[in-house]
Amino acid sequence: LPFTEYDFLKKYRESFAVSELGRIHAMLPLKEMAEELALHFPKKHPQGNRPMFPPEGEIALMFLKPYTGLSDDGLIEMLNGSIHLQMFCGVLIDPSNPIRDGKIVSAIRNRLAPALDIVRQQSVLYGKWEKLLKDKNLCMSDATCYESCLRYPTDVKLMWECCQWLHGLLHKTCRAHGERLPRSKYNEVAKTRLAYAKQRKPKKSATRKIQRRLLALLGKLIGQWDSLCRQYAPVITLTAEQHKRILAIREVYRQQTDHFNRKEVKHRIVSIDRPYIRPIVRGKENKRVEFGAKVNNIQIDGITFIEHHSFEAFNEGTRLRQCVEYQESLTGIKVTRIGMDTIYASNDNRKYCTERGIMTNFVRKGPKPKDEPAAVSAARRIIGNLRATVMEGSFGNQKQHFGVGRIAARNRHSETLLLFFGIHMANAATLAARQLAAELTSKEKKRA
Repeated sequence: LPFTEYDFLKKYRESFAVSELGRIHAMLPLKEMAEELALHFPKKHPQGNRPMFPPEGEIALMFLKPYTGLSDDGLIEMLNGSIHLQMFCGVLIDPSNPIRDGKIVSAIRNRLAPALDIVRQQSVLYGKWEKLLKDKNLCMSDATCYESCLRYPTDVKLMWECCQWLHGLLHKTCRAHGERLPRSKYNEVAKTRLAYAKQRKPKKSATRKIQRRLLALLGKLIGQWDSLCRQYAPVITLTAEQHKRILAIREVYRQQTDHFNRKEVKHRIVSIDRPYIRPIVRGKENKRVEFGAKVNNIQIDGITFIEHHSFEAFNEGTRLRQCVEYQESLTGIKVTRIGMDTIYASNDNRKYCTERGIMTNFVRKGPKPKDEPAAVSAARRIIGNLRATVMEGSFGNQKQHFGVGRIAARNRHSETLLLFFGIHMANAATLAARQLAAELTSKEKKRA
């Protein structure tokens, strides 16, 4: 029998509903998002027990990761001690039996990441937020790079990491099979590389010299590994991670050889740990090259949606038509106004907008028309200011406060998942803040 007068969780539920976390929870369609991934939630724990989190709780846990900005272990530790976080995930944890496995967050992430369909999930999110959004006929778009947590790569660093890892693998394998470690100039090159690294501004001749030595050492180590594999082919077993890294090292050797010989190299690898990352040339004053996922976003009433993302560099100026079509498919409303950067103002895009009667903020070509109404020029200016302030500001907000500034992941699927949940956690927080401001304004009007 329920005794509501003794319900000690009642006040916690009430305080959760009016807290920032509770307002954000009300903005998220966790049940609908979990239904899209229903096939990837286990009905039973591998040990035969029930899952620790319900499907909605696992989705909520992915949203909590960018909200708290903590590591996986730190998130579980905070979850054990905060009843509001537990209510957000739909669980109640016994204080005498807390969660001790910090790897549960990464296990959930690795299970959900390959199955994440960004287009379908964003349709679910828009269905929840549709009534809260205005100006659905205005499409604003811009591209940005969400950087990976990566040391700044140079050719010397990259080749030395390849040599270091492959030499360690050779040493371990030879020791396991009672073989003598093949001779190489690894120790000499290590001393030379350390002396080079200590130089404040090394000369180009010194850089080219160490590159030549590292290339020779890396080629020799690859040959020694191939010889060892031929000798002990049935016995040597590698993990999937080791096999992937050896393939990356072989590709790095090929690319660096071509680069040293001044040949053009496409799809350059900058990390053997994450070989899918590419250099993205952005042309910024303080950061000319970035390393991570390049994303073309559209924005509806200050809420960001991912239109296209890739770890390869692409020209966002060719994607105006796709932005308009995606927003119209999402909202069901014809786009009549566009706010975009000057890189989108190509002749093809101008012709497309003219044919569809879409107003843009692009600078007009040729002399200024004398008969242009003042209201039209004012509208162009307002759209341009909105794009430059609201959209650029949303990028900074996401990167500084919601964990997508330096994404720490070990594979492309996990990085995409962290990027997706970070962007939409920022959206939910924005909508929750708007709702709170509207409630406070209505209360002030009633008092007046």
